[in-house]
This record gives sequence, C-alpha cells and structure tokens, in this order.
Amino acid sequence: MPATHFEQFLAEAVIADREPGLGLGRDELYGLYTSWCLLHKAELQPPAALWEAMQDAGINPDSNNLSMTGPAAADYIVASAPDLV
Repeated sequence: MPATHFEQFLAEAVIADREPGLGLGRDELYGLYTSWCLLHKAELQPPAALWEAMQDAGINPDSNNLSMTGPAAADYIVASAPDLV
C-alpha cells in the first residue's frame, strides 16, 4: 500500500529526537512541511490537515519530541535564516 502524502512527509522529514524535550512546534512543523512540499512539487495542504494527519499517526503536534532531517530540513533552515549561510 503506498504511503499517503503526510505519511511520506513524516517518514522523510522528521525523526524522533534522542534527547527528551518538546520537539518541533507547530510553526516549525508547518514550515518544514512547506519546504518538503516545495521540494517534492506536492500540493500544500492547510495546517489543520497536517495536524489531523499527525494525530492520526499518534503524534501530538504540540509535544512530539521530533527533530528535522533531510533535504526539507536544510531548505527550511536556509529559508528561515538566510544570514547563516
């Protein structure tokens, strides 16, 4: 069975952090998702759809212990802080 749009995003762009903490906030998650969509030429869905998909996957968007990974993370970081490059 092929992965859904959101399952693919979660599989490619986030990982569980080794250190306990709050993880990514909603703004960071949606920014990362936006970068992932741009890189994959995928249709951007509204934030509410992402939050629902995360909750369906058993992930709390507000307390998730997730970190960014992959090309979408690099794109998000560069877009968020271009002075760092």
